[in-house]
Amino acid sequence: MRLGMFVLSVTCILAVIGYTLAGWTLLDSVYMVAITVFGVGYGEVRPIVDPGLKLFTLLVVVAGCSSGIYVLGGFVQMIAEGEIQRALGARRMSRGIEQTDNHAIICGYGRVGQTLVTELRSTGIPLVVVDRDAERLIDAERNGVFVIVGDASDENILKRAGIERASVLATVLNGDAHNVFVTLTARELNSTIRIIARGESEATERKLLRSGADRVVLPTMIGATKIANLISSPSVETLVGDAKAFGRMNQDLEAFGLGMIEIPIKDNSVLVGATIKEIELTGDGGTVVVALCRVNGEVLRNPKQPDVVAAGDRLIVLSHKEDLPAVTRKAAQQSGTMVYRGTKYSS
Repeated sequence: MRLGMFVLSVTCILAVIGYTLAGWTLLDSVYMVAITVFGVGYGEVRPIVDPGLKLFTLLVVVAGCSSGIYVLGGFVQMIAEGEIQRALGARRMSRGIEQTDNHAIICGYGRVGQTLVTELRSTGIPLVVVDRDAERLIDAERNGVFVIVGDASDENILKRAGIERASVLATVLNGDAHNVFVTLTARELNSTIRIIARGESEATERKLLRSGADRVVLPTMIGATKIANLISSPSVETLVGDAKAFGRMNQDLEAFGLGMIEIPIKDNSVLVGATIKEIELTGDGGTVVVALCRVNGEVLRNPKQPDVVAAGDRLIVLSHKEDLPAVTRKAAQQSGTMVYRGTKYSS
């Protein structure tokens, strides 16, 4: 099409120049070129008697009409090939989904859905993304992800996504009502599939669980917890370094009843002078000192048991959640003569 448009444009420009040089006015020249190239055939603007001008007009007709037809053919070809490729692509997509099993269905391709797909692609889990907005799914399709345009709460759409063969479904649509409907529909179509739903409030969480969701994720609550951790324990975040890894780690720890906390060691704390081994014996013996932040800024990751805690240091402690208060209380006790796990200390 570019080549045809170039030849057609050059032909028209040269033809106008040629007629102008033959003594025609600019308007007559343009008019003559238009009716000649596009085959209108209204008749010549002026009688053409000169053989050279007749030959020039023949060249204009051949070049102009040929390039015009070439452009028109390219345009029709582009449309036809686009429709054919779109149909073949849809067929390949449908066939690919039919041959996929144990895959994950992602309902909703907004901000959360896009992040979820990005994270899961690196794991190699087969994905099928469902969303109403076809424009959103273009990027996912380019990245090799199976996509379906439609309402995820529609049974036919979920069947096209292979819900009978899928192992997990995640509904992360913006509206809580939509997520509830998707959960109900999915659970009805597949009683064994694992359903993870997004919710915005604790009330919605209960509804989603009653609707058949196995797990409910509350982004607002996670965000609030994250901010609270940043406020109360900034050193934990600094130690871990990666914010995403810290968030995932914290959620995993909670699933096992564990927690991580930062404990500042004040000047009059009973832990001043204690070793890491003695601190880890606090509670039921399930406390681990992950890091020791010295007052001079030095950070000891995985400190050794003989290391001694000094005033102004900060401890990053991992423990069972029920033991964390005991560790915190121990650090808050003021120094004096005491027996700590069989060892006597005196201020």
